[in-house]
Amino acid sequence: MVDPLADEARRLRTVEMLSAREIRRRLGIGKDRLSALLRDVPPPEWTKRPNAKDGLRARAVELRAAGRSVPEIAAELGVAKSTAYRWVRHLPLDRDPEVEADRRRAHSRRMTDARWMAHRESRDAAEAQEHARAAERIGQVNERDLFILGAAIYWCEGAKSKPWRRDDRVVIINSDVRLLGLFLRFLEVCGVDRSVPSYRLSIHESADAEAAARWWQEVLGLPAERFQRPTLKRHQPKTVRYNTDADYRGCLIINVPRSRELYWRIEGAISALFDSATAGAGG
Repeated sequence: MVDPLADEARRLRTVEMLSAREIRRRLGIGKDRLSALLRDVPPPEWTKRPNAKDGLRARAVELRAAGRSVPEIAAELGVAKSTAYRWVRHLPLDRDPEVEADRRRAHSRRMTDARWMAHRESRDAAEAQEHARAAERIGQVNERDLFILGAAIYWCEGAKSKPWRRDDRVVIINSDVRLLGLFLRFLEVCGVDRSVPSYRLSIHESADAEAAARWWQEVLGLPAERFQRPTLKRHQPKTVRYNTDADYRGCLIINVPRSRELYWRIEGAISALFDSATAGAGG
């Protein structure tokens, strides 16, 4: 018995090369009915589309071979973890323990950076605002300001005479180039030119002392002939040090000769500042 509907469905498929959707629309039948009519009729080639995810699957295999985990592959390719797992489950990982530890640390850093990015941006903006506000308040610095500032810097960072050891010399050591630059301006306000003090580096023996000395000379405008032989600190391999990169240039020691009266002047300035700042504080 001939089924006219089946014949028409087959003709539409083999002659007119219509898709299943177009045939259903033409005949007014459902999916199941059309599937039964066309059970042994292959679809036309034009309806066979390439899998859109074939490229992603190949890339997933490459990433797996490179030692990436399923979550990492899924995140990079923008697919579900279950999909990434199906693509690479035939490729078990065999990682080196050290490589795995490095990978976990790197992943932890990435996650931390992503989590705190907004906070850091907000913090950096607030920091820049406070820097600008402070700079506006400072304004132009005069010689009186430099004298007060230099005396305070020295009293915090410089060598001081003790009751059991009188040593009224101006000697200061520090690693902060900006702080020492301010102190040198203080010396100039007090009539001490940069060619007067002697300079000496205190630096670890593992660093380049000569390059560091040149750097201090260039940045602060110091005469090379006033630099003495550096003091080299013995390197202790077991000690954890963070000042080992190219920016490490040791500490600079500034020694002002015949500076007893200058030391007394600093001492008097600090006493006056204390008295002035605490006057009436309790009332």
